This record gives sequence, C-alpha cells and structure tokens, in this order.
Amino acid sequence: MSLINPYLTFNGNCQEAFNFYKSVFGGEFITIQKYKDMPPSEDLKIDTKFGDRIMHISLPINKEKENILMGCDSNPEYGEVPVVSNITLSFSADSKSIADKVFSSLSEGGKVSMPLADTFWGSYFGMCEDKFGTSWMVSFDKSK
Repeated sequence: MSLINPYLTFNGNCQEAFNFYKSVFGGEFITIQKYKDMPPSEDLKIDTKFGDRIMHISLPINKEKENILMGCDSNPEYGEVPVVSNITLSFSADSKSIADKVFSSLSEGGKVSMPLADTFWGSYFGMCEDKFGTSWMVSFDKSK
C-alpha cells in the first residue's frame, strides 16, 4: 500500500502548531527532532539561534497510524521560507460528531470559508483555515 502524508513547513512556530494539532486529533508524537540535535558537520552549520526550531516532527492522526501529519520549521540558513497556497488538507471523520469536533477545533482562531453542512453529494462537509494558515476540508460520508 502506498500512502501520501502531508508535510507542513512553519516559520519558527512548528512546535506550537503541532501541539495544537495534537489537541485536535489526539495521539502522541512519533518523532520530535530539533536542529540543535543534528550531529556536527563541516557542511551543515546551524546558527544557535535556530537550534530550537523543529527539524522534523510526526503525529499519527488515526488509530492505525497509517496517516501521519509531519512538519518542520524552516531554517533561513537553507533558503527562504516556502509559501504554499494551493494545498488543502482533507480530514474524513468516522462520525458526524467527530467532524463537528475537529472542524470546531481547527477553525477556532482561524477562518471558516464554508461551514459544516449537508451537501448535495451526500457528505457532511466544511472548509476552514486554522490559526496557523493551514487550509482544511472536514467531511463525514453519511452513506457509511
């Protein structure tokens, strides 16, 4: 089986964002690595002011641990902070109540572009942007 797992890049607030995602989805971090934890290297020198930024973090967002939300902080020493505006993460809930809970949590402090509602295609669906600028679609397939 092949999987696609989203990888989000932040500008110094990755730990805060992932603590938020952990509060929304539950679970425990599989990995948290900071730039300061990298072994010394002549080729890759890390300025100490960026040492506490997250180099890699991963959080399973379902019980089977098949879907993993991953991320990092940018490191200005490696170039500009990437800005991506054409990506939306889609979360499919197991129930309407879970969809409500996740959507409410994700949209708190963010922006709702389409409130959760029954749709003509038979799904319970809504869209929002969280307080970290990540776009989300939350849905529950009522036919299941």
